[in-house]
Amino acid sequence: MDDSEIRRLIALEDTHWWYRERRAVLRREVRGLGRPGRALDVGAAGGGNTRVLAEAGWDATAADHCDTAVETARRRGLKAVRADARALPFESASLDLVTALDVLEHVREDHLVTEEIARVLAPGGHALIAVPCDMALWSAHDDAVGHVRRYDRDSLTVVVEKAGLTVERVWSWNVLLRPLVARHRRRSRGSDLRRTPSLVNAGLAAIVRAERWLPVRSLKGVTLFLRARRGE
Repeated sequence: MDDSEIRRLIALEDTHWWYRERRAVLRREVRGLGRPGRALDVGAAGGGNTRVLAEAGWDATAADHCDTAVETARRRGLKAVRADARALPFESASLDLVTALDVLEHVREDHLVTEEIARVLAPGGHALIAVPCDMALWSAHDDAVGHVRRYDRDSLTVVVEKAGLTVERVWSWNVLLRPLVARHRRRSRGSDLRRTPSLVNAGLAAIVRAERWLPVRSLKGVTLFLRARRGE
């Protein structure tokens, strides 16, 4: 993702329905991971997800390859470092949690990213990963934001397990809106990172929020989440 797209993401992430509800997913997941420790948010952009970790009590650091992203995270009072996800500047077995939300799909050598995540995790530490799913949804948006692939459950699980992590759970997200997204993407001419009218934003937020209570996680969605653990 180039600098202009990073800037656009940073401008949207506090209000856009998609980013807000994804942070709610992250918030729920970290509650179940036990006592907070050291955390790294890889591909953090302006640190929206890093703030969730910090608010939950984690000693969290944002990492991104983009100077604009790192500077924004620091202005928000977060610890932040410039880093390549394929060569993280952290000691082996030094972290208790690593998040990589919408990172792997940007990196051709995605196995190097998962290997680095596994390396820096301490025994018993967790990884939480999110990726766009299903090549059937590929569109001009993917090209515009620098994606090199979309995943299915098998391909995501394989690249994580080959890194030496144990996959605990894989589930779909943004299931209810998949038909609308598929239709929109067929007409897409570029990046979807743009402001949504407030009423539309609220309506879409309500729909995706309903997935918190509905049994839809095994169905096809727009995003895949995966939680994995490094063995003791």
